[in-house]
Amino acid sequence: MNTRSMIFTIYGDYIRHYGNQIWIGSLIRLLKEFGHNDQAVRAAISRMSKQGWVQAEKKGNKSYYSLTPRGIKRMEEAAKRIYKIRPEKWDGKWRIFVYTIPEEKRSLRDELRKELVWSGFGTISNSCWISPNHLEKQVYDLIDKYQIEPYVDFFISEYDGPHTNARLVEKCWDLEAINQKYEEFISVYSQKYIIDKNKIQRGEMTDAECFVERTKLVHEYRKFLFIDPGLPEELLPKEWMGSHAASLFSEYYKELAKPASRFFEEVFTNGNELIKKDTQYDVYTHELMME
Repeated sequence: MNTRSMIFTIYGDYIRHYGNQIWIGSLIRLLKEFGHNDQAVRAAISRMSKQGWVQAEKKGNKSYYSLTPRGIKRMEEAAKRIYKIRPEKWDGKWRIFVYTIPEEKRSLRDELRKELVWSGFGTISNSCWISPNHLEKQVYDLIDKYQIEPYVDFFISEYDGPHTNARLVEKCWDLEAINQKYEEFISVYSQKYIIDKNKIQRGEMTDAECFVERTKLVHEYRKFLFIDPGLPEELLPKEWMGSHAASLFSEYYKELAKPASRFFEEVFTNGNELIKKDTQYDVYTHELMME
């Protein structure tokens, strides 16, 4: 597993709930559980700093890394989608984003495409992207971020045929391929869930092992952010495996949550004064446990 990608996962599932900042020594200790060495962690966090995701701060002879405002925003957006148990209801409208970015700004255009895919937009035609989700804020944030106001137009509208909304979905996203990925996730993690649940109940899994398995679980599940647009229930096929995968993720996460957090807090406090978990995290954990 890529070191940089694992650091993103740990920030998203743990560090952001403890003040967003961690001592590099604690981060190295956490990543050691996955076989990542000191040099790899330092190189990855340095790259993340140059990319604007984290920022460094010296306290005495120790280096601490915290999420930047950009990093916090991305983590919050990702968390809303990762930990969502059920699809949202649809208001019947489509968000349509159209751009005509000049060829000399190709790199900007490529970066924008990646952002649109990550947000859940699909392409209906060249340079025309659509989504049924409430992505108005994300759209205007992208316009401001890349300063592309002269090149874009944004509409909110209903589809009036001649085909169906379902046909429109089929044109923009390969739901069959996404469903297959969910089936693969379910096949692997349903077995792991049963095995680990029994081990935990028998006291045969350490807190460190629970930390590793919870982090791997979130790491794998968050990959769906890049392929699943998170369509509303009304636009999903009847045999949609995403909901089954979400339930499995919730149950497995619930089993691993407390011992995994104990291990994280033990390592975290070696270099940081333990910061009380934020209220929103406690609310989320409670809601996930009750699903």
